[in-house]
This record gives sequence, structure tokens and C-alpha cells, in this order.
Amino acid sequence: MSEMTIKVEKREQIGKNANRQLRATGAVPAVVYGGDRESVPITIDRKKVIELLRRGGGENAVFKLELAGTKASRHAMIRDLQVDPISRRIIHIDFQRIDLKQKVRVQVAIQLQGEPHGVRNEGGVLDFITREVEIECLPNDIPQGLDIDVSELAIGDHVEAGAIQLPADVDLIDEPERVIVAVSHSRVAAEIEELEAEAEGEAEEMLIEAQSDEPEVIGKGKEAEDEESG
Repeated sequence: MSEMTIKVEKREQIGKNANRQLRATGAVPAVVYGGDRESVPITIDRKKVIELLRRGGGENAVFKLELAGTKASRHAMIRDLQVDPISRRIIHIDFQRIDLKQKVRVQVAIQLQGEPHGVRNEGGVLDFITREVEIECLPNDIPQGLDIDVSELAIGDHVEAGAIQLPADVDLIDEPERVIVAVSHSRVAAEIEELEAEAEGEAEEMLIEAQSDEPEVIGKGKEAEDEESG
């Protein structure tokens, strides 16, 4: 994964009013924590952050934070990004310090490839159950996403987390039996099958009733037989 370098400045004032004033100037209040060190309040240029995010800095991007006016820098990842629900502007970012030589645990998105056989030819539906899995690896080895080829899946087939092809030096943390994707009957098809089964059952019941209603044949008595023979 590519490294994103961004200049930051120490935030001298904290609090709602100070943060509001920062946002008005185009800056975003943020904080850097973790790494057995104290949390440090910082500010970042909003336009620069948006530019990096659009350029490929997803939720698992590794940022190199360079403190303005110094040679100090620190690698970090975004752990929380707050967005205003109305303006949709970024209003706060939490960065966690990381060591590029120590593994981290992150959630990585699943990307499905192809159209299942069961959907193309059998009238089934694709159920995308789990869209992310947890993995562990070095920060620079974090994949952008994990691909699953579903083109051969028929109705009744599914793919579990343990079947995902992981890059080298990437370990799965999720349960291997966790179902990621499955192909099943569509609701309409299932309802048709249920109605057909009910109709078949009703037909069998009617056949049994019809057989039970047939007139019973009663054998002739001994005296009647003697009279006929006489």
C-alpha cells in the first residue's frame, strides 16, 4: 500500500469554540494517539486530506505525518473520521501511531468477481453476507481488497472466509467457517416450490380419501350360497 505524506501542525487551543474557528479557516482538528505516548492535538488542511483520500487513501491507508517547521514525522493510520451529517464535511480525525515493523489488525473489504452460475442459469440469487474480514499483517502489506471469484457457484453453494486467497504474509483473523457469500433460490422460486409441494400433498390426500370411499365388498353368507346352489 502506498504511503500518504501530509503536513500537520500542533493545535495549541482545544475545545468547541477553537475547533469551530479552525474549521472556518479550512483546517480540520485532529489527534494522534497510541504507541505508548501521549495524545497530541494537531490540525490538518482539509483540502489536502480530501485530495489524499480521493487519490487512494482509504480507511487502511498509511499516513506519514510531518510536523510543520521540524524534521519530526510519525506513521499513523486513521482510526476514526467524523463527518458533519448536514454539510458532509470532515470535522475531526483520529490518527493512531503505528510501527511499520509491527503487524496491525484491520478490516479489509471483499470484492466479488463474476456472476454465479446459479444466478445466470438456475434463477438463484446472490446473498453477500459478509462484506469485510479481519486480517493481520504489516502496515505496508495491507491489501486494498480481497477478491472472491463466484462465477462457478451453483444454487446451494457458498464461500467461507477460510477459502479466501490471501496475499503472502497476510493472516486471517476471522473465523474460517464464517460465510462470506452464498447462492440460494429466489423468494419467488421458493414460494413456487412450496406451493407445488402443498398441491402434491393435497393430491395424495384426495387419492387416499377416494380409495377409502370405495364400496366395501361383503362376502355372501353360507345360507345364501346354499339357496343359490339349490
